[in-house]
Amino acid sequence: MQPALLFIPDISGFTRFIEASESPLAPFLIADLLEILIEANTLDMEVSEIQGDAILFYRLGPPPPVQELVAQCRRIFLDFQNYLRLVERDNASELGAALRDNDLTLKIVVHYGRVNVAHIREFTKLMGRDVIVVHRLLKNNISGGEYLLLSEGYLKTQSLTDLTRSFSWTRLLGGKTNYEYLGDINYRYAHLTPLRLLLNGHHSPDGAPSGRGNSLKVRHTVRVPAAYALRLVRNLRLRYRWLEGGTAVYYDLSKADRLGTSYKVDINKGQIDFQTVQSFQGEERIEYVEKISHFRLFPNSLLFFFIEAVDERSCLITLDFRYGYVASPHSLIRFGQLRRVHRFWGRSLRNLVALGERMAKVSVK
Repeated sequence: MQPALLFIPDISGFTRFIEASESPLAPFLIADLLEILIEANTLDMEVSEIQGDAILFYRLGPPPPVQELVAQCRRIFLDFQNYLRLVERDNASELGAALRDNDLTLKIVVHYGRVNVAHIREFTKLMGRDVIVVHRLLKNNISGGEYLLLSEGYLKTQSLTDLTRSFSWTRLLGGKTNYEYLGDINYRYAHLTPLRLLLNGHHSPDGAPSGRGNSLKVRHTVRVPAAYALRLVRNLRLRYRWLEGGTAVYYDLSKADRLGTSYKVDINKGQIDFQTVQSFQGEERIEYVEKISHFRLFPNSLLFFFIEAVDERSCLITLDFRYGYVASPHSLIRFGQLRRVHRFWGRSLRNLVALGERMAKVSVK
């Protein structure tokens, strides 16, 4: 038996949303949301299992301080809700309409106890009474589906002073539920709803080179029409030619022009995964959005392209890189990576502008 933190984020409203949405894309959205939860893992936890709408994370060893645990919960909740807001904004989307009618949100259950770790072929299986406890705690007496529950097993490892300080933004309430064969299990819980005030308003690290909140922006005017610029951005075949350091791109040709398309770009000695998320044209500007995965120090990030017509022959392109957090505990490394990625997007945009203007001249000739 080994001491372990057990951590379950669970999507509330999952079953109702799947049944009511009647959209074939709904399961893919849930898969994206589960991936968001995994990418938002700042405590270096391992994934034990994924069960439909919930993920069981675990970390062997001593429990994390409550300040770090609360920061983890805030990060997961904000990343989850911000991604939902992005999908909801698409008024023409069946998924957007379904999300507005069926509220998806998150509850998080945290327990600390002892587990047996069994390796069965390529799978890791957790066993023991405390694994049963953390799963049972998902069914409790708390009203609403947007909260953080801390079991008595975890609470005993933290001081009252630290608990009080870490929950100054909400109220930490007491609760108890009786379970068959387990008896009464005490816990404390806090509603996560106050965090909605922070959606799309994260504070940037000191010295962030550009942008507001967790956002880096670069912009450039290009001498091509706005519609032509959008075609350049959406052309996956051209992507590696303007992304700085790009050498190759991989995608399914049969799905190249669809939302939800995933593709990979070899950049320098690594590879970045992209997925098209949203594209729509307003009266004043065009917006195109992609989700980015495996961008090492910037898990769970989004790339926005805003294209605004200057006149019939030119437009302004704004590239807005929005990230959840920088995956390093060291402020100097975070600062350096922010400067480096800011330069990367700046050079990439200049490459896109140069490529677009060259191609436009050739097509005119």
